[in-house]
Amino acid sequence: MPTPPSILLLSGSLRTDSSNEAVLRTAQALAFPRVRTVMYDGLAALPHFNPDDDADPVPAPVAALRAAIADATAILICTPEYAGTLPGSFKNLLDWTVGGTEICDKPVAFVNAAAPGRGEGAAATLRTVLGYTGADVVESACARIPVERRMIGTDGVITDPAVRERLGQVLDLLAEFHAPAAKPDEV
Repeated sequence: MPTPPSILLLSGSLRTDSSNEAVLRTAQALAFPRVRTVMYDGLAALPHFNPDDDADPVPAPVAALRAAIADATAILICTPEYAGTLPGSFKNLLDWTVGGTEICDKPVAFVNAAAPGRGEGAAATLRTVLGYTGADVVESACARIPVERRMIGTDGVITDPAVRERLGQVLDLLAEFHAPAAKPDEV
């Protein structure tokens, strides 16, 4: 039986109990057994990006980030929008990926959980920065799935059936994008 794909979950929020974290926790709850997930939790530990520090050896939190990206089959991002763009802390994370090659050609998708009419600035900036990193954005897996506070249970996981179904579809599309081709039977 083939090993299921591993999806790294990256939240762009430092906020405790953010709706972006809830999206990723819900994706994690829905993923098993078809997909393995790893929640990245080192956003706050990353140093401010400085090109002078982007040389071997990179700071330990940066090495851990790059190792997590390298170990993943694909990446799923959920980030808020601040002042019409990405939060500075998440842009900092992405800046640390430009100098490495771990994200290059890696399938990446993102979920915009903002209310309708919001979050487009972050999505546009994210798309631009991912282009610089060489990530392979899986358009079919990128989704706008608005999440309201009332949809999140006390465990921090989304309870709304429609949102859960759509997140399952996102995971499937991202996992299928990198699924290895079936090998013909050897004679």
